[in-house]
Amino acid sequence: MTGRALRLADLTWPELPPSATVVVPVGSLEQHGPHLPLETDALVAEAVAVRAVAALDRDDVLVAPVVAYGASGEHQHFAGTVSTGTPVLHLLLVELVRSLRTWATRVVLVNGHGGNLDAVRGAVAQLVDEGHDVAWAPCAAAGADLHAGRTETSLLLHLRPDLVRLDHAAAGATAPAAELMPLLRAGGVVAVSANGVLGDPAGASAEEGRALLEEMVGRVLAVLALPSPADPVRAPVDPVETPQVAR
Repeated sequence: MTGRALRLADLTWPELPPSATVVVPVGSLEQHGPHLPLETDALVAEAVAVRAVAALDRDDVLVAPVVAYGASGEHQHFAGTVSTGTPVLHLLLVELVRSLRTWATRVVLVNGHGGNLDAVRGAVAQLVDEGHDVAWAPCAAAGADLHAGRTETSLLLHLRPDLVRLDHAAAGATAPAAELMPLLRAGGVVAVSANGVLGDPAGASAEEGRALLEEMVGRVLAVLALPSPADPVRAPVDPVETPQVAR
């Protein structure tokens, strides 16, 4: 980070800049195997948003509180998962942006969970049609695995090592995504992985997590630099892009 990130919730209303961009991290509360916390996606989305805003070091770009619940029906068979479903998340994001836009110039959503993609993309498309200056960016990195594997374990070892239970880390389903998707669509994550992991956390490290985070921050900065609403190329994000199997 090159500067500081102003957090919307910490300010009083007279302290708000007259023309503000608000960055809203969007995560989830869902199982992440036996070794990562339920709030993994929310932690990553918030960290990416905060670091991107800090890199800009501007008083007119603010970080909103994270949207901590998402569309996680594909994980509903595992205890601890709390899912809104896609329609509710879509409506929530639309109403949040409409409200923010009564005083904010621009809103950028930073999505940290692949299951949220339909809601995020649909909400942004609707809001753009309504005339709002809104865009979204994924917490994505090249070569990322699917869920609770090496990618997310490395990110958490960098961000919150105190929350990682490495002694419980174990591989889950390691087949290519193309092979897993039909089963995931039909029966959720539990249909292919008894422990909820899609990938293998072996070899994860804080150093790798730092590099992954920097790449994700760069993607968000690229969207923030765009002069108009954008819909970035779809990329793997914590990244189960699976239709909801439970609502």
